[in-house]
Amino acid sequence: MDTKTIFMAFFIITTLVSSAYPFLGQEDVDDKPLVNPAEFDTLDALSPASQEYNIYMLENLPPKYKTYLGTCADKMGLSGISECNEDVLSEILINKPVSRECCLMVVRAGKECYMEIRKFMFRLYQLKRFSSQVSFKTNEVWNRCSAEVESLSSSQDHTI
Repeated sequence: MDTKTIFMAFFIITTLVSSAYPFLGQEDVDDKPLVNPAEFDTLDALSPASQEYNIYMLENLPPKYKTYLGTCADKMGLSGISECNEDVLSEILINKPVSRECCLMVVRAGKECYMEIRKFMFRLYQLKRFSSQVSFKTNEVWNRCSAEVESLSSSQDHTI
């Protein structure tokens, strides 16, 4: 056997193994928080320039989109938006699980509203640097919350 044949065999085997077990070649980044938990509370610190950016962005949102976001916020309820927003951001950015109550509010709003609110939040100046990294975690939070609410409601159905 020559070196070229050995190299080709090695290349084919490596390709087959990596396609059959893609996680072998990947670092497990899902468990790493995007933000150091000690720094999470500083994310909402705004400079005058970042405030201007957020105001400009808000002013230039289409009116229908603003109305839609408002409707979504209403579905979550006032406490849902104010309390849950930070909880959801904590799970997405530092892997701190959302409370059951927050999950109920998230699911009440519906997946489309939940996803749109998250997309909007990660357009804000202080969070936009994470926008390309949060799609998977955003879906993961939705899936976990909807599964938790579903199991909660089905266990309540069985007790009635």
